[in-house]
Amino acid sequence: MSHAPRNSFIAPGVSRYSRSAAYSKKAQYKRKQTAVAAPAKAAATDKTVEVKGGKNGSKRTVPAQKASRFYPAEDVPQPKAGRKAAPKTSLRSTITPGTVAILLAGRHSGKRVVVLKQLDSGLLLVTGPFKINGVPLRRVNQAYVIATSTKVDISGVKVDEKINDAYFKKAAKTDKAFLQGEEKKAAFPESKAADQKAVDKALLEVVAKTPFLRQYLASSFGLNKGQFPHNMKF
Repeated sequence: MSHAPRNSFIAPGVSRYSRSAAYSKKAQYKRKQTAVAAPAKAAATDKTVEVKGGKNGSKRTVPAQKASRFYPAEDVPQPKAGRKAAPKTSLRSTITPGTVAILLAGRHSGKRVVVLKQLDSGLLLVTGPFKINGVPLRRVNQAYVIATSTKVDISGVKVDEKINDAYFKKAAKTDKAFLQGEEKKAAFPESKAADQKAVDKALLEVVAKTPFLRQYLASSFGLNKGQFPHNMKF
């Protein structure tokens, strides 16, 4: 439910705060004012109806949208239409394509992955590779990873353009099948398995060129007593 406006009316035509006070309270001086043209409102059209009676004329023009007979007793606050576009998520300077990162949440928590690119949603596209540590192509939030100083040259690894945010969306489940107990776990699509193998094949060739990099990616991250991440250099 929409909240009441901050600047209410004390009396008809008299606001509680002046224009300058409202400008300061809303911190408009911090925001860049861009003029956006409001959508043009369609003009009310009229319609012609036939009128019975010899002395009333045969036709009459009336509004197409009849006005309401009653008015609300109290003013109901209406939500304001926002025309702001969400800014693209900025990527941390320590995370670049080829960075080896440590996952901090999820079913693969503690495993090391290779960052492939940033998607349009701001999430990171990463992979284990799957053949090394079992982490498939997946999206992760950069807030839940630790970027290490280890880099992998993935300039020769081609990631298909179809692997985007829509690629990871799951099909909606039907309520009827759920209530009838017919919901079964669907088999993993062969097309996605082929995409995983194609990316891993190119990435494994790069990993094999660096000594002990495969063992490093296969090992899991953990902390012992007295170890603190903020005192470590990754």
